[in-house]
Amino acid sequence: MGIPDFQTLMRPALAQLADGGVHTTREVREALADDYQLSEAERAHLLPSGRARTFDNRVSWALTYLAQAGLTDRPRRGHVQISEAGRQALAAHPQRIDMGTLEQYPSYVEFRERRSRREPAAPAPADLTAPEAVAATPADLVAQAVADNRAAVEGDVLRAALALSATGFEDLVIRLLETMGYGRAGSVERTSASGDAGVDGIISQDPLGLDRIYVQAKRYAEDRAIDRPKIHEFAGALLGKQGDRGVYITTSRFTEGARREAERINARIELIDGARLAELLVAHEVGVQAETTATLYRLDEDFFETL
Repeated sequence: MGIPDFQTLMRPALAQLADGGVHTTREVREALADDYQLSEAERAHLLPSGRARTFDNRVSWALTYLAQAGLTDRPRRGHVQISEAGRQALAAHPQRIDMGTLEQYPSYVEFRERRSRREPAAPAPADLTAPEAVAATPADLVAQAVADNRAAVEGDVLRAALALSATGFEDLVIRLLETMGYGRAGSVERTSASGDAGVDGIISQDPLGLDRIYVQAKRYAEDRAIDRPKIHEFAGALLGKQGDRGVYITTSRFTEGARREAERINARIELIDGARLAELLVAHEVGVQAETTATLYRLDEDFFETL
């Protein structure tokens, strides 16, 4: 039968979760390998990099795309569970679920848009054996894989941030700012626990604390947008501290009115929405771990011309 591609594996992987229980990704992989009657050689077949098994990798990508579409949940690390949307998808698509199917889910469209900001101009191959993949260069394929992975992890890290407590989210923001280099000559501290109304953190850019940036961190669901009054309140808190610089960070988004208010007031307020926050967390490796590094080689023609 051969090793199925990851799109072929999407619906069977989702069907493995139909009982509603929480399963490990390993359980899903082994069940699928049995269903497809893969030989030991096929199960052990490695990717060209030699760092992962081909079948395991394809199951992982299938589960990743299902999660990005909201068809599965990840209650904890290495575990997966079908969502209500996933149950409906199984009933609505009895034959196949693939990338085209996922296009109808807003969360997947958002993921694709995050990916498109990074992917190369070349068309994205769905699988290494697809005709369009044959025309792509190895660099194109690596760039596409990196873009897919980055977008998926950004979605994962934002969901993890939403699952934190309010104080946990504030700690995450403080850790990110420290990692980005803010307060290196001074300090970065969380202040909400001390009742410092309107401000969740203070960045002191110098040892004496004369150069300060004030931080507001709000853990809101995506459908709870930050509007103009919230920015006005933050600006008032800055004024009360005689500050003229602040950063407002949220897992949600800002309305157009909020953005206009930030530009209007007599202070510099940087607005960081959920999408930008996820980008920063991944870029500065806060809450994520680097897994694989790929090195591509090309012929050094100059070297051979000197011989």
